[in-house]
Amino acid sequence: MLDRLLEIIYILMNRGKVTAKELAERFEVSTRTIYRDVEHLSMAGIPIYATKGKNGGISLTEQFVLDKRLVSEEEQKEILAALVSLQETGAGNESKTLRKLGDFFQVDDFQWVSIDFSDWSGRRQELYEQLKESILNKKKICFDYYGQYGEMSNRTVHPMQLLFKEYTWYLKAFCENRGAVRLFKVLRMKRVEVLDEHFGETEIIADENSKDVNSKGANDKAIHTEIHLLIDKKEAYRVYDRFEEEDITVLENGDFLIQTWQLIDDWVYGVILSFGPSAEVLAPSFVKEEIKRRIAEMLKKY
Repeated sequence: MLDRLLEIIYILMNRGKVTAKELAERFEVSTRTIYRDVEHLSMAGIPIYATKGKNGGISLTEQFVLDKRLVSEEEQKEILAALVSLQETGAGNESKTLRKLGDFFQVDDFQWVSIDFSDWSGRRQELYEQLKESILNKKKICFDYYGQYGEMSNRTVHPMQLLFKEYTWYLKAFCENRGAVRLFKVLRMKRVEVLDEHFGETEIIADENSKDVNSKGANDKAIHTEIHLLIDKKEAYRVYDRFEEEDITVLENGDFLIQTWQLIDDWVYGVILSFGPSAEVLAPSFVKEEIKRRIAEMLKKY
């Protein structure tokens, strides 16, 4: 729609007056849609008007000039950056708008960000397309979801937002099964289906800050625990990938002391175990014991 509105302005600036029928044929929409566009432009402050009759049509007032000086150089960059972000997420097809504004502002190629939702196999791209469609068009989706302990349940949700946090994509959605807003890890969502059923504005009746649909319980789901780790200096690149700088202390021998607050779950245990013999849990004791138990379980398989 944004592309069409801007192009209508450009056409009228160049040609002076155009009929609604001509515009409708050009954009392959109905004349009724064109008149709605005229109304939207008028409400936005563009001096556009339509006249009926033999020589009627849609035109701008003669005094109208789209002056790029009304927008500062910094604001021009912000506009282009926002459009690039929108284009990269696939939320809208704004490439024409981007090119036109780039030409108008006389700004060179402005591809400041690139986002690739697919995995190396290429299969995951379809999933993100489904999520985008359901969020933008307010369509319900259903899927099988694996909880943190491996249990599977079928969910029907009203998708609200795709969220990237701590190396992981989440879907924020109102879950009909739970009657509340939840966060779902996208990687745990299987057999996703976009339904034809639409939903309206969802009433939020649960804590939006819940970390995951499969939290351990209402009382401890937001409780974080301080963990102390000793990690070998040879893992330096991974240490700075995984932990915040303020959580890291470099010891005299070059090894790392990590003091971090985490919600204790399978993800945390997986991160610790991924360091192999290069990491040692110093505290708390229950985390150390759980790591030992998991290593013992692994040894049974070899």
